[in-house]
Amino acid sequence: MGSSVQPLTPQPRWDRINSAEVIASARRIYFHFLECSPTHPDPLGVVIGPQQGRVVFELPVLLPEEQFIPLELVRGRSGRSRSSRSPLRG
Repeated sequence: MGSSVQPLTPQPRWDRINSAEVIASARRIYFHFLECSPTHPDPLGVVIGPQQGRVVFELPVLLPEEQFIPLELVRGRSGRSRSSRSPLRG
């Protein structure tokens, strides 16, 4: 029972990155993916590297300079639907 057990989903190293920039980059990559492949199944998340990013459909093996951003963080506010934002909308 050592501390070398890795989590099933790699977590971003928030202490080493600018989270706002990384999540914004992940969103750009994800929304570009949606524009190009609207009928493709949802990915697990986005891998951000120093020069590029990509959507992934399986848990990735990361290079030291890469970060995995889960789809829940990319989409944001998953608990609220668009129609619930304003009661005045019909």
